[in-house]
Amino acid sequence: MIRTSGDDRRFLFLQGPHGPFFRQLGTMLRRAGAEVWRIGFNRGDQAFWGRGGYIPFTGDQDDWPDTLAGHLARLQITDLVLYGDTRFIHAEAVRQARAAGITVHVFEEGYLRPWWVTYERGGSNGHSRLMDLSIGQMQKALEACEIDLIDAPAHWGDMRHHVFYGFAYHAWVLLANRAYRGFRAHRALNVRSEFLLYLQRLVSMPFTAIERRVATWRVRTGGFPYHLALLQLEHDSSFQMHSPFSTMAAFLDCAIKGFAEGAPRHHHLVFKAHPLEDGRTRLKADIRRLSALHGVANRVHFIRGGKLAGLLNHARSAVTVNSTAAQQVLWRGMPLKVFGDAVYDKPEFVSTQPLPEFFAAPTRPDLRAYRDYRRFLLETSQLPGGFYSAAGRRQLLRQVVDLLLSPDDPYTALITGQAAPRQHLRLVR
Repeated sequence: MIRTSGDDRRFLFLQGPHGPFFRQLGTMLRRAGAEVWRIGFNRGDQAFWGRGGYIPFTGDQDDWPDTLAGHLARLQITDLVLYGDTRFIHAEAVRQARAAGITVHVFEEGYLRPWWVTYERGGSNGHSRLMDLSIGQMQKALEACEIDLIDAPAHWGDMRHHVFYGFAYHAWVLLANRAYRGFRAHRALNVRSEFLLYLQRLVSMPFTAIERRVATWRVRTGGFPYHLALLQLEHDSSFQMHSPFSTMAAFLDCAIKGFAEGAPRHHHLVFKAHPLEDGRTRLKADIRRLSALHGVANRVHFIRGGKLAGLLNHARSAVTVNSTAAQQVLWRGMPLKVFGDAVYDKPEFVSTQPLPEFFAAPTRPDLRAYRDYRRFLLETSQLPGGFYSAAGRRQLLRQVVDLLLSPDDPYTALITGQAAPRQHLRLVR
C-alpha cells in the first residue's frame, strides 16, 4: 500500500500561479499532517497566501542563495514546491534542493492545456524527465493500463480568471510593495508596466474580440490552403530558456522566409498569437514588415488569440518554437515542425525536414505513436483541472495532494507498476 501521509514532511513553497491555488494546496497538505511554509517575494505573493507559515524575503537578489540555504537548514525542509523552474529564484532553489536531497515538485501550465495542468518532479519543459523517455519506454509502461483514449473534460473557464488574478497580483505589487524594496521581477518589464499591460488587456478585450473574429472569418472563408504558425509569449520561460531564438521577431523571420522559399504559391501562412499576448511585442507590425521583405505580404495573416480548434480543422500543417498548443496539432494527425526543446519533440511524430521542404510537402506524424504518448501523459503528469477558476482548482486538488505525498514521481510510479488509479472522465464540478 502506498503511504500518502504528510507526517514528517516539511514543505516549502516559493512562487506559484497567480491566485489562491498554492494557499489551498498548502492548507490540504497541513490537513494531511505536513508542515508548510511559503517564502514570498512581494506583496502579491503575500496577499494570495495569507499569514500562516509566511516568510517574507525582503533582501536583494544577491542575498537569495544564502537566505534560502539558511531556511532549508533551519526548517529541515524535505519538499520544495514551485511554479516553473527557470526564473533565478527557482533555478537556484532547485540547485540547492538537489544537492541537499530535497524532493522538488514543479507545477506548470498543462502540456495538454487548457483542460489539464502539469505536475512533475525535478523539472518541467526542457528539464522534464519526458525529454529522456522514448516512445518505446512509454508504450511498455502502458501495457498494463487497460484504458480508453481519454477525451477532454469540461472547460474550466480559466482565461478570464487568469487575467483577473494577474491584474490583482500586479496591483498589489505596484501599490503596496514598500516592505519588499529588494524585489526584482523575473521578467524584463517593471511591475508598473506589467500592471498597465494587464489593465489595457482587460479594457480592450471587447475590441480585440471583434478584430479576432474578423481576421478569423477572412481565413476560414478565404478558400485557400493555409499553414498555421503557433506563437508564444516572448517572455515565457519555454521560449527564452528552451529555444534557439532570443526574440519572437527572429522566429517570425525564420518562419516567413521558410514559407516564401518552400510553400506552393497559392498557399497562405496564418500566425496565431498566444491567448495571453498583451501587446508588449509588436507582432502585427513585425509580421507585416517581414512578409513584405520576403515578398509574401498578400499571403500572410495574423490572428490575435482566440480558440485554436476552428483554425486547425482546415490547416495543412503547423510550425512553432515549442508551444504546448502543438499537442492539438498532433492529436489531429497534422504535420508539425518545431524549433525548440519540447516534451513532445519525438522523431515518431515531429518532422525533421528543413523548413522550406516542410512547407512544400510535410511528412505526417505516426498517429498511433502520438496517441500512446498522450495516454502516457494522462496517466502521469497531466492532471484535470486548472489553477485559476474555483471549479478547476477543486478538481485539481482532488488528486494532487496524494501525488505530492507519494514516494514516487508520476513517471516512475507508472513505469514500475505502482501508479494509483487516476480520475479522468465524468468530472464533477
